[in-house]
Amino acid sequence: MDVLIHLFVGLHIIGIAALLGGFFTQMKAMGQGTARFVPAMLHGALTMLVTGVALVGLNQAEGNTVNAVKIGVKLALLIVILGLVYVKRDDETVDKRLFGLVGLLTVTNIFIAVLWT
Repeated sequence: MDVLIHLFVGLHIIGIAALLGGFFTQMKAMGQGTARFVPAMLHGALTMLVTGVALVGLNQAEGNTVNAVKIGVKLALLIVILGLVYVKRDDETVDKRLFGLVGLLTVTNIFIAVLWT
């Protein structure tokens, strides 16, 4: 079961990398006001959602305790990120404040995962 959990952690990190990497590739465009949500951002957020839910289930099945408040906060942030990216995915340009908010929420989600023990 540990191998399966580690596999999903790796996939979860790949999802974070896709979401944050997509944001970073558009930062120059964000400064010019022409940023858009790229498909990697949507796929990364979806990967994070699926693997995160799987990780919670696998950890509970293993008998590990799961911090429900932490998971709830991370899930809420991810749902906001996913909602914004999904709704605006076909727009040619996205308002720079909205685009920056997605980046800020993504980084916040990362720091919650790492620092909240």
